[in-house]
Amino acid sequence: MKGLFLSWQLWALLAAVFAALTAIFAKVGVENVGSDFATLIRTVVILLVLAGIVAVTGQFQSLGSISGRSYLFLILSGMATGASWLCYFRALKLGDAARVAPIDKLSVVLVAVFGVVFLGERLSMPNWLGIVLIGTGAVLVAYRG
Repeated sequence: MKGLFLSWQLWALLAAVFAALTAIFAKVGVENVGSDFATLIRTVVILLVLAGIVAVTGQFQSLGSISGRSYLFLILSGMATGASWLCYFRALKLGDAARVAPIDKLSVVLVAVFGVVFLGERLSMPNWLGIVLIGTGAVLVAYRG
């Protein structure tokens, strides 16, 4: 059982489940709330929950133990996350969750391309086929026919 909790596949699947719940809960939540304010509420909740997790599990690190490079990329990641959330909640305010979420998941395609271009990762032909199918599937699910 302990090995299961060390599996990246389990954590990735749980991330997908929670991302799906995020879309459904957020769509209902932004119904009578401005999308940016809704994002702020969500962010405060996340901050409080993560602070609790770090405190309970003893994962706090000395801020001086983190390299400048790590700070730079964590700050950039935080800015990208914030921009993504603002855009996502705005899209949910304006569109159907069942159409917004698949377009948002085109990030899977972009991560694969960015991983190859910027990180030097390699993908096989079956991997590229999967990327094409994910992109095509996302567009087809979002299509209003």
